[in-house]
Amino acid sequence: MAPAGNFGCLMAAIEGGANSVYFGIGHLNMRSHSANNFSREDLPEIMRICREYGVKAYMTLNITLYGEDLQAAYDTLDTAKAAGVDAIIASDMACILYCRKIGLEVHISTQLSISNIEALKFYAQWADVVVLARELNLGQVREIYQAIQDQQIKGPSGELVRIEMFAHGAFCMAISGKCYLSLAAYGESANRGNCLQACRRGYLLTDYETGDAIHVDNKYLMSPKDLCTIDFLDKFVESGVKVFKIEGRARSADYVKITSSCYRRAADAVADGTYTSEFGAAMKAELATVFNRGFWDGYYLGAKMGEWSSKYGSKATRQKVYIGMVTNWFAKINVAEIKVEATPLHKGDKVLFIGSTTGVMEVPVDDLRLDYEPVDEVPQGKYCSIAVPLDGSIEDRVAPETPGEKIHPRRGDKVYIWKEI
Repeated sequence: MAPAGNFGCLMAAIEGGANSVYFGIGHLNMRSHSANNFSREDLPEIMRICREYGVKAYMTLNITLYGEDLQAAYDTLDTAKAAGVDAIIASDMACILYCRKIGLEVHISTQLSISNIEALKFYAQWADVVVLARELNLGQVREIYQAIQDQQIKGPSGELVRIEMFAHGAFCMAISGKCYLSLAAYGESANRGNCLQACRRGYLLTDYETGDAIHVDNKYLMSPKDLCTIDFLDKFVESGVKVFKIEGRARSADYVKITSSCYRRAADAVADGTYTSEFGAAMKAELATVFNRGFWDGYYLGAKMGEWSSKYGSKATRQKVYIGMVTNWFAKINVAEIKVEATPLHKGDKVLFIGSTTGVMEVPVDDLRLDYEPVDEVPQGKYCSIAVPLDGSIEDRVAPETPGEKIHPRRGDKVYIWKEI
């Protein structure tokens, strides 16, 4: 289950092999401040794309709702119902009850911090999928899963309740994301989607009475490393987790593509019995190439304290460098015309095409031309062309009744190269 903060990320999730995506609408979700959320008017197009590629679509409406929010929430849920959204990820009972009233499937958000079977049984009367508290270890998750099987705990659909857990991405210092630091410091509530991430900054610990500064090992005292489970995904599966959730609705399309692809391959390897510790380590190295704050295993393996980031921002092993923009696409010969704007383009580079319809395409520059002639370098300010091999791999995700076309670069797509750090 992959994050979609915009149409480019939605396509990147599909290209990466996600079975489902989750997204927010307007201001009624936990990433309303940081992500490029969709509007209600986008819902029909979101659902068209998801149906075309056989992907489930889940809308988050998981903030704490105040009285003045209720009508807007109900209107948004009505629109989601009409558009055919598969389920709503919710934490407020007003949202949960209204969803059931109009016949929308509910998935319980981690915000409700469900940590035992009795709490799960209570919410199972409304929800088919439950995201358990992030603070549980895999032994505790397994106990809850076993109780679901033994007691045959079913949701409204009549099927056994499925467990969903966060598998990868940003980890919050707060209990299952319930935080008041941003509200106390800036008057912006994280529980209403307006987190300003005060916890991610460096702090100097000072004695209030004397003014003496106290030395600590790490000035980023409240900024945990990112969660990563790919090197023990087999244990994750054994604990009974059915849905692996990747965090990152505020992150870039290349992050979505690579994380979705890595976890898709790892899940498939677990399913077919080919998963090994070496495979997990290779996938973890690939995940490290995109935005991350360093990795740790959360509390799943029994850790009692968090592992804190040692720097502000990303520890990715490579970064995108902007090259320019696609100005034309020649479909008959699979060639993209590019205006080189920011830095020269070289033969042998690997370029990324990123766009709302294209998603993310990574292509080696094997055939670079300037004025129709092969060249090794194109300077800034020039138009050039590159051959783009289309492998058609995304066609495997297309529903049989809608064959669709191969994904290819389009006019207006941004072009980047990878730079090792």
